[in-house]
Amino acid sequence: MKKVALLFVLSVLIFTCKEEGKIIDSEMPKVEQESPVTSIKEELDKANNLNINYDEDAQFSIVIHGGAGTILKKNMTPEKEAEYRAKLEEAIRKGYEVLKNGGTSLDAVTKAINVMENSPLFNAGKGAVFTHEETNEMDASIMDGKTLNAGASAGTTNVKNPIDLARAVMDDSPHVMLSGKGAEIFAAENGLEIVDPSYFYTDRRFNALQKIKATEKTELDHDDKQAFYDSDIKNSKFGTVGCAALDKYGNLAAGTSTGGMTNKRWGRIGDAPIIGSGTYANNATCAVSSTGWGEYFIRAQVAHDISAMMEYKGVSLEEAAREVIHNKMGKLGGTGGIVAVDKNGNMVFEFNTEGMYRASMNDKGNLKVEIYEKN
Repeated sequence: MKKVALLFVLSVLIFTCKEEGKIIDSEMPKVEQESPVTSIKEELDKANNLNINYDEDAQFSIVIHGGAGTILKKNMTPEKEAEYRAKLEEAIRKGYEVLKNGGTSLDAVTKAINVMENSPLFNAGKGAVFTHEETNEMDASIMDGKTLNAGASAGTTNVKNPIDLARAVMDDSPHVMLSGKGAEIFAAENGLEIVDPSYFYTDRRFNALQKIKATEKTELDHDDKQAFYDSDIKNSKFGTVGCAALDKYGNLAAGTSTGGMTNKRWGRIGDAPIIGSGTYANNATCAVSSTGWGEYFIRAQVAHDISAMMEYKGVSLEEAAREVIHNKMGKLGGTGGIVAVDKNGNMVFEFNTEGMYRASMNDKGNLKVEIYEKN
């Protein structure tokens, strides 16, 4: 009988504890548990600033330029032409691999431009031209077509890769453009590679400056006879490198980098670091990088105007680029060109000079490298 009574008491106690537990549990606030997979994916999307509709098989494309001007085959040795073609291919393939492996258009643009900045062949980074004071002052810009965020730098003398500085301004500051010493301080504080200004010295660029000084000419001279004997002098105002790309996420980006104009004075800044002139990207339309006589590209707002014509008039990228380069800017007296990609991956090279160093690749791996107006 005692055992039965004891079992009854234990049963009552157990039942009471369970009920109290339910009451306590019901009074506690509910905390919803996030799916670890969902949380990680969201963080990756935020970190990479990507659209979540990633498609492994989506189309992508990339175009680059290394400057436009009086580039004639008769003035180019076979060895020098091969050198240019090899470096253009190296640069375009660097950006292509980023896109192929699922990287962003911003990264592809940055990496492709880095290759050209590190080469003495082009007027950007290592190959930058000299100012009247015999220094090298570099400009660059980059723009994200998804967010319309942008970054630029102007007049720097010791940042090895100006496009990296432009990217840092966009990503790590509340500003769009920094210039001169302030930009250099910002670059150093953000861990970018700083070099002695002598790094940018090349005999070719320095000698071109001396020839201009000796003849009391400036880079605005259009003496065709002089250009025949030294095309470097004639063409240094066109020297710029740039890239436009569409990635698998459907995002566009563009970037441009330059050493500016040989014999420039008074802190002159051209179109390369000006958003809307030298660089523009908008996912609704296209991404554009310019090269040419900067003053005219600024006055005509070339890169943005191409996008605006597509958006407001509904014309194709090819039509818009042709109208802006040959008619709008051309009628002002401007010379140069652009490379561009639209939101569907269509690529365009458009220029009104006798040549433009350029290359392109699409998602199928089709490579095109060209230099002259007629290849």
